[in-house]
Amino acid sequence: MSKISLIAKLTAAEGKSSELERVLANVITASEEEAGLEVYSAHAADDEPGVYYFFELYRDDEAMAVHGKGDGMRAAMGAFAGLLGGRPELTKMTPLAAKGLDL
Repeated sequence: MSKISLIAKLTAAEGKSSELERVLANVITASEEEAGLEVYSAHAADDEPGVYYFFELYRDDEAMAVHGKGDGMRAAMGAFAGLLGGRPELTKMTPLAAKGLDL
């Protein structure tokens, strides 16, 4: 069974970047409740102010299916309300090779 990787692009609503960055940090902390979520990292785009990316690596389909459904993650993700300038853009992938990741 292959692991699953995902890139999520989030754009902050006008004037909400600082608040969004705090929420991103809280979501990373809350993700500890998801054992099948092996990598969950947030990044700020250097060339696009207010644009953020998540890199996510899941053990399998089951791990991805339960993402965001635990109490801590639901609460943390609920804090995104009003902070995004649109829907997140998601790209699901199958990892092929990586340094530093057990694929």
